[in-house]
Amino acid sequence: MKYNIFVLSGGKSIEHEISLKSATAIINAIDRDKYDIYPVFINHDGVWNILDKCDKKIEKPEDLAIESNDTVASSMANFLEKVNSVKNPIVFPALHGQNGEDGTIQGFLEMLNIPYIGCGVLASSIAMDKVVARDLFSHHGLPQTKYTWCTKSEWLDNPKEIIDRIENKITYPMYVKPANAGSSVGISKVDTSEDLPGAIDIASNYDTKIIIEKEVIGREMNVAVIGNDKPLASVVGEFIQERPFLDYNAKYIEGKIVQVVPAKLDEETTEKVRDLSIDVYNVLNCTGLARVDIFVDDNNHIYINEANTMPGFTDLSMTPVLWAETDGTTYTELVERLIQFGLDRYNKRQEIVNKR
Repeated sequence: MKYNIFVLSGGKSIEHEISLKSATAIINAIDRDKYDIYPVFINHDGVWNILDKCDKKIEKPEDLAIESNDTVASSMANFLEKVNSVKNPIVFPALHGQNGEDGTIQGFLEMLNIPYIGCGVLASSIAMDKVVARDLFSHHGLPQTKYTWCTKSEWLDNPKEIIDRIENKITYPMYVKPANAGSSVGISKVDTSEDLPGAIDIASNYDTKIIIEKEVIGREMNVAVIGNDKPLASVVGEFIQERPFLDYNAKYIEGKIVQVVPAKLDEETTEKVRDLSIDVYNVLNCTGLARVDIFVDDNNHIYINEANTMPGFTDLSMTPVLWAETDGTTYTELVERLIQFGLDRYNKRQEIVNKR
């Protein structure tokens, strides 16, 4: 019997358009002999719209963006009604950033007892919050750059105290970021004390918590990790870039980056990066997939940057490209592996005794 797979796209996140691109590629790759596919578009206001069963390929991401006049509550009720009307439902939340990659949608699906692809509530929420993730890495002794943080309210109440706290902990240059955001949104490089207040103001537009990190002079490596109890690390990849810091425009609009797979690292450093990626995956309690980003400096010292629990997922994105290089896994095969990881995780959780 076929599974009915609901692919969520869009969302309230600033990464809305990236999600549409990921969802389009995923929908087009799913084996229609094994699955009936129902695209679900979530608009910027959080209204859900279930499209008809998708028998043909999606021509362009914008084709998913079908609006409705429902309220958020009634649209979610329609989704529940549809899910309950089919057998063997499973959800692929192709959502990036807040309200998609931060544990909220995962918690919703857990409450409904619906299987889904990707990391669970805990891993998603921790990885999304860079402060909590770094605190956890620190507890486990994993290598990372120096960091500190503050809340938006602390900054507004006593900016001088916050500046002093930052400068006592970290030397320039540094990066100021929203603690809960992705795709390089709201991030500023700060070289002098004069630039720090403005950078904090920018970051605070995107979150109520701001993290400040010491700059690492080096190259950023990417490793795609997949699996549940026995995760596997891909080969290491990196980007050749035209500017020191890749903001949102450079990544997604201007095309200022070129993938290098495998990365130009010696064998020993390569294995250290892959091993550290597995450590990050396990410490965060990830399942399904994550892309781990790691800095390597000129002396081959390695530092964790972050983990993305639902990374960009077009057929040209780093995660599928890395797995194609690792073992020849095609994009369609990778999507199928992730679906099976989701079902395996769900089935094992159903074995847990919840009553006496």
